[in-house]
Amino acid sequence: MTQDAPERRALVVEDDEDIRSLIEFTLGTQGFAVTAVDSGPKAIEAVRAEEPDLITLDLGLPGIDGIETCRRLRELTDAYVVMITGRDDEIDRLLGLETGADDFLTKPFSVRELKARVNALFRRPRRVEPRGLAAPVTTPDGTGPVGTAADPAPAPVQTLPDHELLEHGPLRVDVDGRRAFHGDTELTLTRTEFDLLTELMRTPARVWTREALLRSVWGTDWATDTHLVEVHVGNLRRKIEAGQQGVRLIRTVRGVGYRMETLSA
Repeated sequence: MTQDAPERRALVVEDDEDIRSLIEFTLGTQGFAVTAVDSGPKAIEAVRAEEPDLITLDLGLPGIDGIETCRRLRELTDAYVVMITGRDDEIDRLLGLETGADDFLTKPFSVRELKARVNALFRRPRRVEPRGLAAPVTTPDGTGPVGTAADPAPAPVQTLPDHELLEHGPLRVDVDGRRAFHGDTELTLTRTEFDLLTELMRTPARVWTREALLRSVWGTDWATDTHLVEVHVGNLRRKIEAGQQGVRLIRTVRGVGYRMETLSA
């Protein structure tokens, strides 16, 4: 690997040894340095140590299940998360996506499908900053993070002049820096939520069908995955419209898809 193309890292979280070995081998053939573990607590330790770019996460883990593991991992990493389940149950998908998973695979799945979905995820833009989320900056006495109630909130970093900047009402997106703001408040978005918001804001008057968003954001034409779009749009709405009672920034066009809301001057 050259310095211009750092090795990608993957974490496989699966308690079934055969499936774990299959995923580990498959990702290895795609150029990933793979770490494999069999439980949620081990996954949390591995994320802190390895800073993976991709995580495959079994939903039915013993002890701390995949849903709770995903929720905890999302506090530590912005890696792509592909959740894997042995049950084709809609509630599993809803819970998994709402806790931060980017995609879903149901057992039994083919090696070809796993590769295709991983490749689709990595066709999407990468963050500008180094892999992994920075650890919270603590106060000098080590008692807590900067920006708590006792400290003034830091001002947003100014957008660099050569960065693509999108604005729509109170929303502002620095595309190249992969940062989004509502007013002066920086939003905490997953990669998928950020990519969805960027696509919608680039052409705010366009009505995006769910299928078109699947192709643009997920890089897939699987029509059965349109539910991915619905769940992620719902998650994005909750974040960008938080505290704005009755205010819609993303509108559902019944029977078609989504567009940004038309805002009065």
